Amino acid sequence: MKLERLYRKAIDTGIANDLRDKDEIRKILEDENEKLKDLKEDEKKFYDPDRLFNPFADSRVLNGDQQADVSKVMAGIDIEVGELLLAYLLNRDRGAKIDLVLSHHPMGWAQAQLHEVMKLQAKLLAKVGVTISVAEQLMEKRIGEIERRILPINHMREVDAGRILGLPMICLHTPADNCVTTYLTRLFEKEKPAKLKDLIKLLKAIPEYERAALQQAPAKIVSGSEGNSCGRIFVDMTGGTEGSKDIFDKIAAGGVSTLVGMHLTEEHLANAKKANLNVVIAGHISSDVLGLNLLLDEVEKEEKLEFVCVGGFERIRR
Repeated sequence: MKLERLYRKAIDTGIANDLRDKDEIRKILEDENEKLKDLKEDEKKFYDPDRLFNPFADSRVLNGDQQADVSKVMAGIDIEVGELLLAYLLNRDRGAKIDLVLSHHPMGWAQAQLHEVMKLQAKLLAKVGVTISVAEQLMEKRIGEIERRILPINHMREVDAGRILGLPMICLHTPADNCVTTYLTRLFEKEKPAKLKDLIKLLKAIPEYERAALQQAPAKIVSGSEGNSCGRIFVDMTGGTEGSKDIFDKIAAGGVSTLVGMHLTEEHLANAKKANLNVVIAGHISSDVLGLNLLLDEVEKEEKLEFVCVGGFERIRR
């Protein structure tokens, strides 16, 4: 499979699993085309052309020829210089023939743009009853916080190491997060767990969450108790990182009783408790593994790939 085809298929899968209306995503891409037309010539050199077909700013090919063939992939939830050196040594000393290093979490200019994908959270909040103006204004504040947090990060460190080692690199973040969000949303809609203990049981039946539980990192109820009624469930697992800490009372007012997420800060959790929301932390790495597996399942429908799994990832096919 060509690297470009793998990348495009992953983006298409991310779009297919996006909970926003497809017309809205099409409008985002159309707006980017108009924006490019309006740029002055001296501004165009700073424009990221991937925006014309990819609405996920945190997912990019970072190194390598996009026409190169990919058969074997080293994949990890996190890829740092250590994993890149491992790929290089496996190729050099053991003839591993790793063609691509894939990270779930963003690096390089994809990491620098992470805050931009957070805009989709406002649309997801609107779907669960939060007034769109409230959601957008609260998210605007939070997006600014994350942007300023990202500004000082040395985001090219791993990309530079991969370039020197001659390793093609890609990161696929929101497309995979969209996959796990859609998968769990549909699962809960179908199975309709009555109590939180039933919801936890459903999670533990999923191989990625079972694996995490065996590794002593199970899904946990962090607000509420196992006998509490689930009510309406909101799966909050996409959009870059945690949203506004001030949104929880609005979610509850919209009719949500249970929040299922990857992770929450203590301040976010305290506000969720004040809003009397049940909160289940399914697990960060386990949820990322599930999302990336679902994404790769779609990619591999075109051509099977071989995987070397590192950085918390395990390839589980469906």
